[in-house]
Amino acid sequence: MSKTETSTETSTETTTLWRPTGPEELALVEASGWRRWPPRLPDQPIFYPVLNEDYAIRIARDWNVPASGVGHVTRFEVESAFLARYPVRQAGGETILELWVPAEELDEFNTHIVGTIDVVREFR
Repeated sequence: MSKTETSTETSTETTTLWRPTGPEELALVEASGWRRWPPRLPDQPIFYPVLNEDYAIRIARDWNVPASGVGHVTRFEVESAFLARYPVRQAGGETILELWVPAEELDEFNTHIVGTIDVVREFR
């Protein structure tokens, strides 16, 4: 799923990604002006954005809600050319698709986000 953003000077193809998130991580995203994902914790060596909304919904609803009382699904765009460095990982069934971004690359990943990180669903 991708779209093309056009300005008077450049055209950037982007890929839509989703991320299920709990309230603590979402508060840090909000503090960034909805533009960056926070650094990973020491026990989180990988940042896992997912490639479809259904998978993000399942994680937010089935994992985040029991763990923290609320689960959010976020949607954001990243430059497609940049994402080409990360192979798509199938983490289960045919539609369980995610990218594995090493924690040490998250700052660079954040610079390739186009626009804002938007909350599209919430589960309680």
